[in-house]
Amino acid sequence: MENGRAKKQQRQRRHHFVLVHGLGHGAWCWYKVATILESAGHRVTALELPACGASAVRVEDVRSIEEHSWPLLDAMAAVPPGEKVVLVGHSFGGHSLALAMQAHPEKVAVAVFVAASMPVAGRPMSLVLKQHLEENSAADTFLDCKFGIVERGSEKPAETFLLGPEWMSQRMYQLSPPEDLTLAKMLVRPAQMFLKDEAMIAESVLTEGRYGAVSRVFVVAEEDKLWPAEDQRRVASCNPGAEVRTIEGADHMPMFSKPAELSEVIMEAAEKYS
Repeated sequence: MENGRAKKQQRQRRHHFVLVHGLGHGAWCWYKVATILESAGHRVTALELPACGASAVRVEDVRSIEEHSWPLLDAMAAVPPGEKVVLVGHSFGGHSLALAMQAHPEKVAVAVFVAASMPVAGRPMSLVLKQHLEENSAADTFLDCKFGIVERGSEKPAETFLLGPEWMSQRMYQLSPPEDLTLAKMLVRPAQMFLKDEAMIAESVLTEGRYGAVSRVFVVAEEDKLWPAEDQRRVASCNPGAEVRTIEGADHMPMFSKPAELSEVIMEAAEKYS
């Protein structure tokens, strides 16, 4: 009986979840998950990264992956000593999670990578993304996506990428409700991958003693047509100690295709590692 009460109390613990969106998206993509988590009594912070969502910043004004991650890094710096948050990152957002884990490992209870790039300590952060791009280099891979160049005066131009409606429909949102795909088509913005950024290509940015010391969970989207499930498992296996969870019937956007299941996995991770 006592053990039952203890488990119930543990289940009712209030956690602080910090949600980080993926490439070209914004805080808006978490509206379903945020609602579920808040309804369960938890605190939720869905971050808007620069030049994404409703951000007033222009894409060419973001010059590095660190600047792209500033809202998350600032939020982590503001976490009071002794408190910990649960980081949740989707897709490209895994890079920002990694920087936050490296900067503030003592403030992270667990990091949850949702079909997200999960870098390896001591290796370039861009490695996973570059491998994916090399494996998908056929001419028709990106369908109606648009690659662009935005000049920055005397500085190097910004190399941008805009998700195409047909590509999103076929590769990212194929199992998601049609209204969420429509919403995404209206709100996605051009983004940068920062593949030439020093923080993305250096091997010394993420260390085993800081980034590698944080508990992490990798969530595999089983029906992902953008990043196949077997490739996701391979990436997770390169991070010793990473727990792997799977969501059946999830496309690349589990927050839309399987929001209840994703929320449950996130809450279970918070309870297990807090």
